[in-house]
Amino acid sequence: MRGVAQKAERLSNKLPINALWRAKLDLLRALVIRDLEARHKGSVLGNLWPLLNQLSQLLIYTYVFSIVLKVKLPLHGLPENNLSFGLWIFAGLIPWNAFVGGLFPAASSVINQPNLVKKVVFPLALLPLVPVFSAFVESTLGTMSLIILVALTTKTIHLTLWLLPLIWIPQLLFTAGLSYLVAGLTVFLRDIPQTLGVLTNLWFYLTPIVYPITVIPEKFRQWVFWLNPLTTIAEIYRELILSGTVKHLGEWGIVFLFSLIVFYGGLSVYRRLRPAFADVL
Repeated sequence: MRGVAQKAERLSNKLPINALWRAKLDLLRALVIRDLEARHKGSVLGNLWPLLNQLSQLLIYTYVFSIVLKVKLPLHGLPENNLSFGLWIFAGLIPWNAFVGGLFPAASSVINQPNLVKKVVFPLALLPLVPVFSAFVESTLGTMSLIILVALTTKTIHLTLWLLPLIWIPQLLFTAGLSYLVAGLTVFLRDIPQTLGVLTNLWFYLTPIVYPITVIPEKFRQWVFWLNPLTTIAEIYRELILSGTVKHLGEWGIVFLFSLIVFYGGLSVYRRLRPAFADVL
């Protein structure tokens, strides 16, 4: 904590704009590293636990939907077997887990750090970003594992993997925007984290992650893409990693614009509420 305080004090000094941004990025990187180290401190497997949790979800959903319910999907570029169905589910779970893994702790990121809010000249805009980037870094383990499994299954590595950063940008913007919103509101309404649990459980089943988008009536399908950014994000993950195709460029453009609006709106609310944080905490 002392190192964080010292870095924050440096930011309070008058610096050129470029140097100020570099200092903030360095501080954010230090906070993310500290958060990742603290999440599984003392455990034997350490940061492998997030990957194991994702793989356990893969096994559970594969067993329930592919073996018990005998759901079969024609997957372009993949053999028709239970493993392929599991990879398809896993590809959708990766961005979802990164989303909820960042949003949930971000809701309490301000109220859990009253000392930084009250006593240190600290850029409070960084607090909600720390769990967002920590969850994203952890999700990259799942992404790399999925790429390896697909390569072993299909004997192919798709060139579309180079396009993954294009979907990471709206994913991070959307998650960060909502994180700013809930982090600011939680200072005044402590029921927000519990409410998020209920809403995300409903949101999960409204997003075609464990079922294909084709089960939704065609007349509503486009609305699901437009109104639920995680639908587009999950589908593009599957296209880029599993089949090596690019089918939803239009939907990507819409989700990118929507994510920018959510990010700007969430950050604006957070900044408006920020002056009152110290008084409430």
